[in-house]
Amino acid sequence: MELGAAPLSSSEIARIARRIDRPLVLVGMMGVGKTTIGRKLASMLHLPFVDADEEIERAAHMPIPEIFATYGESYFRDGERRVIARLVGTGRYVDRKVLSTGGGAFVDAATRALVLDKAIAVWLDSDVETLVERVARKANRPLLKNGDPRAIISRLKDEREQFYSQAPIHVISTTHPHQVTASRILRAIDQWL
Repeated sequence: MELGAAPLSSSEIARIARRIDRPLVLVGMMGVGKTTIGRKLASMLHLPFVDADEEIERAAHMPIPEIFATYGESYFRDGERRVIARLVGTGRYVDRKVLSTGGGAFVDAATRALVLDKAIAVWLDSDVETLVERVARKANRPLLKNGDPRAIISRLKDEREQFYSQAPIHVISTTHPHQVTASRILRAIDQWL
């Protein structure tokens, strides 16, 4: 949807929502807006919203930075894989929902295969400058603790794009209102289904 295009009507959103038969899983870099846009998208579709990072913290009984500090990244990634598998569902039937994932989740081969098989994967993308500006708002990013955030984000973005690009839907998240990006996602899903 271009900035000047008309917003989706409630009947268009309802028509798209009826076609969605599995979870929508938002993947992409930290700071791209997976949680905030995911909440907006879930509200528009009248679907539940689940943040995988919040579920990981609930399961571990500790915040993600503490998991990283206490047990390391590989321990965190193992727990992340299990939590996302539970949230997406591994049986024949899966619940419709909007699920935001952590920036590294889709890099994991098992998680990526599960999401591509059982869900609709949407890669939210953004330029490095926007990501740096957004992540500066929060101090809870363990991967940014030891170095220049711009350099780390740039490197991670370069390393992870080969994995993110496997998602069938790719939408750019800009500084426009969340409604605009959510509408872009819905239009892209509508074309893809």
